Amino acid sequence: MWQRFTFYDLRVIGHYLGVLIMWSAALMAAPLVVGLIFQEWDAVSRYLFSIGIALVSGATLRFCRIQPGRLNRQQALAVVGFAWIVIGLFCSIPLYLSGHYITFLDAVFDGVSGITTTGASLILDLDHLSYADNTFRFMMHLLGGLGLIVVALSLGMFGKGAGSQLYSSEARSEHVVPNVIQTAQFIAKVTAIVIALASVVVATLLLTKGFEPARAILQAIWVSISAFVTGGFTPMQQSILYYHSAILETITMVLMIMGSISFVIYYEVWKGQTRSFFRDIESRTTLIWIAVMVAVFVASLSASTLFSDLPALIRRGVYMVVASFTTTGFSVITPNQLVVVLSSGAFLTLALFMAVGGSAGSTAGGIKMYRVGIIAKSIVQTVKQAVSPDSARVVESYYHIGRRILSPDTVKEATTVFILYVVTYVIGALVGIAHGYDANQSIFESIAMVSNGGLITGLATPGMPPTLEIFYIFQMWVGRLEFITLLALAAQIIASILPRPRAKQRTTRA
Repeated sequence: MWQRFTFYDLRVIGHYLGVLIMWSAALMAAPLVVGLIFQEWDAVSRYLFSIGIALVSGATLRFCRIQPGRLNRQQALAVVGFAWIVIGLFCSIPLYLSGHYITFLDAVFDGVSGITTTGASLILDLDHLSYADNTFRFMMHLLGGLGLIVVALSLGMFGKGAGSQLYSSEARSEHVVPNVIQTAQFIAKVTAIVIALASVVVATLLLTKGFEPARAILQAIWVSISAFVTGGFTPMQQSILYYHSAILETITMVLMIMGSISFVIYYEVWKGQTRSFFRDIESRTTLIWIAVMVAVFVASLSASTLFSDLPALIRRGVYMVVASFTTTGFSVITPNQLVVVLSSGAFLTLALFMAVGGSAGSTAGGIKMYRVGIIAKSIVQTVKQAVSPDSARVVESYYHIGRRILSPDTVKEATTVFILYVVTYVIGALVGIAHGYDANQSIFESIAMVSNGGLITGLATPGMPPTLEIFYIFQMWVGRLEFITLLALAAQIIASILPRPRAKQRTTRA
C-alpha cells in the first residue's frame, strides 16, 4: 500500500525545498561578483533580480515547516525528486534574461542541463556571452556535479537528522566515511583541490597561447570545473576544439577520467590502500569494457576520412572515447562531423559508451560500471550453477569497499535500474523518430539526455519542437535521479491524488 502525502509532509517538503532554493540564490552570488568586477551592469541587474526572486520564494517556503522533526524516507524522496527540477527552473531565470535564448523553455532546458551536468545547450551566440553568465553556467555544473544534497550537507544547511535520508535519496548509497556530513565534506574537498590545481595549469597554458590574463584565468576555471564534474559546458561554441591544443586535450582527458572514478576509491587510496583501485569490481569492469569497445571503435574508424592517419586517429578518437564513457560531452569534432564523417559503427559505439557511463559514486552519469559488473557476476554465477551438481551451493563474491557476497537483492537492484535505463533510451529514440528525425540520431540523442552525456548530433537545437524539448528535459531529470527516487515519488503522488477505497461494510440481519 503506497503512502499518501499528508499536509504535514507537504509542509516539510516545502521547507527543505525552500532551503535549496535559497542556496540557488547563493549560487548566483558568484556571477554577480564577476559582473561587478568586469562592470557588466546588465548582468549585475539580472542576477540581483534573480537572487531576489529566489530569496523571497525560498524564505516563503521555509515558513511551511514550523516545528522541526526528523525527515523520513518518504519526505526525503520528494525533496530530492522535486529539487532537481525546481532548482533548474530558478536557474533558468537569469539565463533567459540574458537575451541568448529564443524561448523561456530553451533557458529551462539549459538550466536543467547545467544542474544535471548533461552539458547539452540551446544557447545562441555563446562566444559573446558575458563573463558573469558563463560563470553561472559552470557554477550550475559544480553544484550539480557534486550533488545538490552533498553541497548542502557539506555546508551544514539541513542541520541534524536529515542527512542520511537525503544523501541516499540522491542516488548515493555509499559513505566514504561513516558520517554522512563528513562524507559530503570529503567529496567537496577533493573536488576543490583538483579543480584549483587544474585551473592553475590550464591558466598557465592559455597565457602562453596569448590569452588575456582575466580571460585565461576564467576559462581555465570554467573548463576545469566542467571536466572534473563531467559536465560538458564550454565557454566557446566549438567546445575543446576551439583551443587546438593537444596539451589541453590531455589535461581535460585526465580530469574527465578522474571525475568518472568513485569518490570511495579516492578515500581508499588516500588511506594508502592503493590496491583497492585495481581489485574493485568497477575498476576491473571499466578496463575490460573500454578495451573491448575501443577495439570496436578503432576498427570502425579505419574507413573514416577524418581519422585517415594514425596521429589523428589517436588524438581525436581517444578524446571522443574518453568524453563519451565519462559522460562529459566535450568534443574535438563538430556535431556535423559526428553524424556525417564517423562510420555508423563508431557513431553507435560512442552512444554505448555514454549509455553505460562511469563509476557509481562519481560525477559521471549513465547506467554505471558497478551495475554492469554486478550483472556480469550474476551471469557467471548462473552459468556455474548450471554446470555444478544439484547438491552444490555456488557463491559468487566481488570486491567493492571490502569483500562482498553477491546477493539476490544486489542483483535485482542492478538489473532493475539497468532495464529502466534501456527502456528510457528506447522510448526517447521512438519519440525522436516520431518527430521525423533519423533513427540513429534519435537513439544517440536519447542516450545523451538520459545518461547526462551531453554529446549531441543536432536534434537538440534552438527552435526544436516543444514536445520533444520537454521530453528531453524529462529525460535529463530522470537520468540524474536514476529512476528509483522518481518512481517512488510518482507512486506517492498518484496515491495521494487517487480517492481512498471505501471500506466494505458488513450487513447483518436483524
